[in-house]
Amino acid sequence: MQIYLVGGAVRDQLIARPIKDKDFVVVGATVAEMLDAGFQQVGADFPVFLHPSSHEEYALARTERKEGLGYKGFSVHASPDVSLKEDLQRRDLTINAMAIEVTSLTDDTPINGDVIDYYGGMADIESKTLRHVSDAFSEDPLRVLRTARFYSRYYDLGFVIADETLTLMRQLVDSGELAHLSAERIWQESSRATMQLSPQVYWQQLFKIGALIEYFAPLHEAWTNTQIRETVQTALYFAGQMRLNLSQRWALLMASLNSLLFASENKYENVNKAANIKGINDIGNAAKVPKAHTQFSTLFAQQAIKLSTINHLSAAEKIDLIQTCGAHKEPDKLSQLLVTSHVLQLATQHRQMMLALNSFHAIRMQDIDSALTGSAIGTALRQARIEHLQVRNQC
Repeated sequence: MQIYLVGGAVRDQLIARPIKDKDFVVVGATVAEMLDAGFQQVGADFPVFLHPSSHEEYALARTERKEGLGYKGFSVHASPDVSLKEDLQRRDLTINAMAIEVTSLTDDTPINGDVIDYYGGMADIESKTLRHVSDAFSEDPLRVLRTARFYSRYYDLGFVIADETLTLMRQLVDSGELAHLSAERIWQESSRATMQLSPQVYWQQLFKIGALIEYFAPLHEAWTNTQIRETVQTALYFAGQMRLNLSQRWALLMASLNSLLFASENKYENVNKAANIKGINDIGNAAKVPKAHTQFSTLFAQQAIKLSTINHLSAAEKIDLIQTCGAHKEPDKLSQLLVTSHVLQLATQHRQMMLALNSFHAIRMQDIDSALTGSAIGTALRQARIEHLQVRNQC
């Protein structure tokens, strides 16, 4: 019997990130031997056991074969003759397919600390690449979301998704396999990704490959508008930097559906407020979003304009806002709504100034009359940049 620390614990140790959970693979053991050692079996589809004292997960080495649709459409073979190499080959990314041998079932001290790396995980950590282990990646649609989540998690370190892995992700989306994922798993991956330091990366990547259409169709439609997409992605970035909670981050993402927030005043009459709220609820139902997050997002959508114009509200409007938000019972909720509003406003201002900066750099000497001299050059550059920005703002 040989016991190995595997997966995330090995990866995060090499990346110098905190290790949150430890998972182990046991090679050469039977179910009976694990039970005799005091472990509790918890896996119904394949043998996974909880350590009697640490409650960490120990799984028998196994292989999988695709037989049906979705991430559940696999037959599992777990027996003492399955090798560590075979077990690691079924994993999603090379950085998650490494192992370190430990002393025993009751002692997780590494024998020598050497990393067992059959599939190039260490090289991919060095090159900061998220790469699939094998073509079996394309058999499990959940890996589309997992890879996007890891991209979001390690984006600040400079990691990128390998082109060939992106190709497999797109193929999975195009195959319709995502429709066979359970809503619970969709939410599990999406909520974890939304709480990363760079949550915008997860949603941006899924939008790019068309993976939002199945469970987040209203969001995909809203993000075809460049202004909305870029503003909300910036807001999510700020939310990550400011450590906002999940309800606040979800409300910012769902603000994508509230086109009133992104419309100029002369377009307000064309905004369908009921449709905005319906989109939030439709996503909440499709992806099994906990009601607390959907309710907070709906409240933010309904009151976002007032929250962004607090200084201009009358005394009566402020009292009514307190009542509507339930702040007389939950003052923290009002604070969270105000912070969420501030982040969205900040993102809007940031995008506007980035457009201005782009216009500034877009106009150069060759874009104005070459016969100009002296102060007339600066005046002409300024005017050309203003006109460039005005055109951009109308797009």
